[in-house]
Amino acid sequence: MSSPLQRAVGDTKRALSASSSSSASLPFDDRDSNHTSEGNGDSLLADEDTDFEDSLNRNVKKRAAKRPPKTTPVAKHPKKGSRVVHRHSRKQSEPPANDLFSAVKAAKSDMQDSGDYPLIAPGPSWKKFQGSFCEFVRTLVCQCQYGLLYDGFPMDNLISLLTGLSDSQVRAFRHTSTLAAMKLMTSLVKVALQLSLHQDNNQRQYEAERNKGPGQRAPERLESLLEKRKELQEHQEEIEGMMNALFRGVFVHRYRDVLPEIRAICIEEIGCWMQSYSTSFLTDSYLKYIGWTLHDKHREVRLKCVKALKGLYGNRDLTARLELFTSRFKDRMVSMVMDREYDVAVEAVRLLILILKNMEGVLTDADCESVYPVVYASHRGLASAAGEFLYWKLFYPECEIRTMGGREQRQSPGAQRTFFQLLLSFFVESELHDHTAYLVDSLWDCAGARLKDWEGLTSLLLEKDQNLGDVQESTLIEILVSSARQASEGHPPVGRVTGRKGLTSKERKTQADDRVKLTEHLIPLLPQLLAKFSADAEKVTPLLQLLSCFDLHIYCTGRLEKHLELFLQQLQEVVVKHAEPAVLEAGAHALYLLCNPEFTFFSRADFARSQLVDLLTDRFQQELEELLQSSFLDEDEVYNLAATLKRLSAFYNAHDLTRWELYEPCCQLLQKAVDTGEVPHQVILPALTLVYFSILWTLTHISKSDASQKQLSSLRDRMVAFCELCQSCLSDVDTEIQEQAFVLLSDLLLIFSPQMIVGGRDFLRPLVFFPEATLQSELASFLMDHVFIQPGDLGSGDSQEDHLQIERLHQRRRLLAGFCKLLLYGVLEMDAASDVFKHYNKFYNDYGDIIKETLTRARQIDRSHCSRILLLSLKQLYTELLQEHGPQGLNELPAFIEMRDLARRFALSFGPQQLQNRDLMVMLHKEGIKFSLSELPPAGSSNQPPNLAFLELLSEFSPRLFHQDKQLLLSYLEKCLQHVSQAPGRPWGPVTTYCHSLSPVENTAETSPQVLPSSKRRRVEGPAKPNREDVSSSQEESLQLNSIPPTPTLTSTAVKSRQPLWGLKEMEEEDGSELDFAQGSQPVAGTERSRFLGPQYFQTPHNPSGPGLGNQLMRLSLMEEDEEEELEIQVESNEERQDTDMQASSYSSTSERGLDLLDSTELDIEDF
Repeated sequence: MSSPLQRAVGDTKRALSASSSSSASLPFDDRDSNHTSEGNGDSLLADEDTDFEDSLNRNVKKRAAKRPPKTTPVAKHPKKGSRVVHRHSRKQSEPPANDLFSAVKAAKSDMQDSGDYPLIAPGPSWKKFQGSFCEFVRTLVCQCQYGLLYDGFPMDNLISLLTGLSDSQVRAFRHTSTLAAMKLMTSLVKVALQLSLHQDNNQRQYEAERNKGPGQRAPERLESLLEKRKELQEHQEEIEGMMNALFRGVFVHRYRDVLPEIRAICIEEIGCWMQSYSTSFLTDSYLKYIGWTLHDKHREVRLKCVKALKGLYGNRDLTARLELFTSRFKDRMVSMVMDREYDVAVEAVRLLILILKNMEGVLTDADCESVYPVVYASHRGLASAAGEFLYWKLFYPECEIRTMGGREQRQSPGAQRTFFQLLLSFFVESELHDHTAYLVDSLWDCAGARLKDWEGLTSLLLEKDQNLGDVQESTLIEILVSSARQASEGHPPVGRVTGRKGLTSKERKTQADDRVKLTEHLIPLLPQLLAKFSADAEKVTPLLQLLSCFDLHIYCTGRLEKHLELFLQQLQEVVVKHAEPAVLEAGAHALYLLCNPEFTFFSRADFARSQLVDLLTDRFQQELEELLQSSFLDEDEVYNLAATLKRLSAFYNAHDLTRWELYEPCCQLLQKAVDTGEVPHQVILPALTLVYFSILWTLTHISKSDASQKQLSSLRDRMVAFCELCQSCLSDVDTEIQEQAFVLLSDLLLIFSPQMIVGGRDFLRPLVFFPEATLQSELASFLMDHVFIQPGDLGSGDSQEDHLQIERLHQRRRLLAGFCKLLLYGVLEMDAASDVFKHYNKFYNDYGDIIKETLTRARQIDRSHCSRILLLSLKQLYTELLQEHGPQGLNELPAFIEMRDLARRFALSFGPQQLQNRDLMVMLHKEGIKFSLSELPPAGSSNQPPNLAFLELLSEFSPRLFHQDKQLLLSYLEKCLQHVSQAPGRPWGPVTTYCHSLSPVENTAETSPQVLPSSKRRRVEGPAKPNREDVSSSQEESLQLNSIPPTPTLTSTAVKSRQPLWGLKEMEEEDGSELDFAQGSQPVAGTERSRFLGPQYFQTPHNPSGPGLGNQLMRLSLMEEDEEEELEIQVESNEERQDTDMQASSYSSTSERGLDLLDSTELDIEDF
């Protein structure tokens, strides 16, 4: 806090302490007259804070007028030790009336210069200020609740002060006073609640005493109880009057303040009032404010509304009073489940859970169905809350835990079976998602114990007489695998993030225990499940993935080797039986987990792997001989060979099969396919993958040890031969073969690029391979033919077709990413990037992120070369368009407009570093000018050069130039145009457009107005921001030009200020200026506009040529001496008129605040 602000706050505290100490027991009639005289004296102050003083005095008088004169009961005696203050001493020590107002004025002037105030000030010292401030208000009321609180004068003045400050235009005052008033109201509500309890106790005591017999009844006791009741009623009326003043004077106006922090404070506190003192506040007349504010546009306010409602709906005793509110705002509360802010949506779902629990039958099936899809949301907190709602709605009523004697009974198998059946029916019938992992993750926090019932799941799957369909069996298996993965790994599925960095020690221990229980239970049953579902690839794949959730050491420690043997047998049967990639990948990964040399059963797993690979290799050799010897194969033979190759390829990916020497037979097969074309494409695809894995495994062996020159040469020969095979496959008829060859070739070229010798592996330098020019051109041509093509429109109605198009798009993105990696790692020439960059704008939706990242990395590698590539891309596009349509009317074609958009996007990619890119921009413009004039028309012809329209594309880069460079480029262009014949009087359009983009007038920020004397320039240009040293002098000068003081920094409502003199002409032509928008002023309208723009304001004729800013300033400076006297007269009259309007209008009027979206009439919401 600045020192002037501290002084102002100190003055305020001294004034408050003086006023409270000197006016402790003033009667209401004297206080009223005294404040009336003070108000009359203050009204004589013609100052900028007259509206604040008047509103403060008016509020004091209203409170005093509404309050009846306080009379002391006859039987009431002062408490022992209390201090009696006489009226005459009060009048003698009363402070001057202007001390408080002077302190407020001083603080306000300091607030206008500083953007911070204690509630929002940064730094550790201010973080606890708000809590300490609120605690101070609470302690103040708590200490005063038995005496000073009911004295009248201190609380009246405090409430009036807070009411006046809460209506201030200074944001600091309004925010702080609103917080204090709302916390004061909360403390008063607690006092009122205690008084209500005291009244009830007093009534019971009185009734008990009165019901005694005549001999036992004590009249003095009854009289004292009656006096106590009267005193409590008076105190209750006092408190209710204070609360009513605060609510009507502060809350009603500030709950829809323009500052969201103030609105949030109001809503949070009214929720506390409703919960603590529901008898008075839990009514529809107060609930409507929360209902209206549910539509607020700021996250914090909506969040406070929902949290306030949670406190109300969480109490079953209060829900009976919320029926009307629920019927009116239920739709809004349900729709907030889809709020764009996740924390608001989470709280909205939890609110609906409370409504579901405590108000039966309120939420209809349609309301619940709008919450069900949220269980598949990407935000885990929201999905978990929706899962809890789903559990309480569908599962809990049917599977409720029975209690007996306060102790929960163990769940029966029937209840667990019911739970899984309901879960199956929800997932299958809803058809909202294809993966149960997201549903399991959503239910894990509320139903994790049920989902970890693996005994119930496996018993359902292994039952012989089960009534489950095929889809239900698949879903149940996915639920089993998902719950096992969730329990053993502890992280959510792909796409969901918990936001937590790690697990606690307790969670890790629970996870380890669950993993052991899962393993011990499923190891004996997994072979049985595989045997039962081995024929179905969709079911056997997730069962094989279960092995990754096991603690495999239990095979040894638990002496379960026989179950391992059964599993390996079933795994071999599954691999031999299926050829689907998902099944083979899962089987290869499961076998890879078992073939770990650290396990004691490694020899058994390795022996099973060797048996399986021997079987597959023998089949492959036999089928290959038949293919090479015969000229024709039937469909079964082709399928068998392709299936065997797929199995070998899947296992070659996870296991080293080098000792089986599969490279040579596969190369023979591929060579025959290239030479004759008689090999089916189903066989070629896995054969290519096998050769690729063979090369990579050989490279892995060589990299681990010092290889001989012969081994390096042999590997290089294999790699070069495979690249030639892939290059031949790029021209194949089948699209799948072309794409597979492109992917393998791009990966192999990247692996054998110069990057492979980095990290001390210089011995691998003989393996570095650079593709020839023909291969580079073929790769670029393949990219143009298979990636940059127009796909079909999605959303045609056929979901299967849309799914296929999405898959094709992902495949094209993989192809483009592979090509871009070759560019960035130096495998291909960087100039080939122009084939990618020229499609940046046209395919932005599909590949924009990939191309943008490539452009950024290329600029980091070589900025100059990257700029030339961008220019080359534009040249290529322009040349293609020129060859297609000719030079006539080229700049009017839609394709040319797209090229301009692309050039604009290229210019924006250079970023704001204008000085760093200066030489690049100049080079780019010069090269572009050379290209535009590279081809000249025939001698004697007046036609423009065919490439001249390229200058229009070049003009998109002009805003990135400095003023000096623009002048140089204009001279350079003029010099180049001297060699071109041009018809006199008919300039070419592209040249005019380009010169206009290089004109200095184009950049208005570089134009400097003519220098005027300081005094005249201040009057012409309008008020500038005052320095901290000259606040008073600058305010005096600004008041001579403005009808009201300039808008403070911390104001929330726009203050109507006069237009600056130099901006009036521009406002007349453009209906508003930039300065007016920045100051937050409203356009002058009606009579004010005509008055400002009348002839008495400007005595010079209008210039039809449209003078610029400099001419206006010069004209105004010349005429200012003649008009100075007239301007001062008009300013004074305008000040008087606007001061009158300010006093007549309220600060909270709709015209100054703008449209209030929270008003009941504007929301089309009726009052209760």
